[in-house]
Formats: sequence, structure tokens, C-alpha cells
Amino acid sequence: MVTTSPRAERVSTADVADPSDASLLVAVALGDDEACRRFVDRHAPAVFGLALGMCRDRALAEDVTQSAFERAWRHAGSYEPGRASARTWLLTITRRLALDELRRRRPQPVDPDDLARLVAPGRADTEHAALRDAERSTVVQALEELPEPQRRAVVLAALGGRTAAEVAADEGIPLGTAKTRIRLGLRRLRTRLDGEVDRG
Repeated sequence: MVTTSPRAERVSTADVADPSDASLLVAVALGDDEACRRFVDRHAPAVFGLALGMCRDRALAEDVTQSAFERAWRHAGSYEPGRASARTWLLTITRRLALDELRRRRPQPVDPDDLARLVAPGRADTEHAALRDAERSTVVQALEELPEPQRRAVVLAALGGRTAAEVAADEGIPLGTAKTRIRLGLRRLRTRLDGEVDRG
């Protein structure tokens, strides 16, 4: 009696109405173009949504999405359905690629004159130009009102362009503490600046 493997039975998914993700990936690994198309159609919105949410840049998110699917094609044969769903597996790939891109494109240290633009409530460009000096003064005053540890963390992150991990290393504190100081410091700054706008 001759037996066939699941891979051999699923070389093409063209005639299957709604193949499983695992079946699609088996077919992808065997070079089935239709399976590739169907897998992309099924998961592209979730992949792009995650990439856009992380990168905050549409063009970069599109690049990450394309790279995620390309990597999925290359590694489709190693996908193990018992370890995670195909979507979880694919989104893990996407998350790693997005993080890699963000690390590689980490912004340079911010000019102090631009700090107000980064943390102040949004304004039209013409208004911002007219109020830059006043906002800078407000931001400096708001920074001075922060507890010293939070002030240092915010300045290192916003002005120095450092990541939370780098702030932790610079300050000799745990990563979680650095993240908390940055988050709370920025929240207090924004609350203070929102109050200034409301009073203005």
C-alpha cells in the first residue's frame, strides 16, 4: 500500500474553497503561487496594521509588510502549526522586522528648539512659528517642575535621542524603571502643556 504525505496531497490549493493557513503554508513552501496570493489576501491587513502601528510611517510600514511576507515565504517549510497559529507566527515576524527598522532608523538627537513641537499639543505650522519662543519657555518651565529622575530621563530620551535601554544604562537603573520615568515625565509635561493651551 502506497501512502502520501500531507505535503504531497497539498501541492495546490487552487481548487480548495477555504484552505487552512497551515495548508497554504505547505503549498507556499512547495512553490504554489495561488497559495501565496491567498495567504497575503488573508493576512495583509493585520500585518500592515501592526507595522503601521509600530512604525507610524506608511511607506516604512509597507516595506515591513513586504519583507514580512518575503520572510514567511522563505521559511514556510519550517512553520510548525502545533507551536502557534500562522497569524501569530507571521505577526511575530512582522514585529521583529519593524523593531529592526525602528532601531536602524532611530532618530538623531533632537534640537532643543524642537522639543516643544514634540511634546506640546499640535498646532498649525504658522501658529507654531509665531509661538515657538513662548512654547520653548513653557516647556523649559514644565521640565523644571518634574522630579529630577524623570527630568533626566526625559531629557536623555527626547533631547539625547536615547532609547529606554540606553537611558537605563546611563542612569544605572533597571529598564522598567527607565521606561516608567520617561512615560510619567512625558505624561506630566503633556498635562502641563495641555493646561497652558486651555488657559490660552
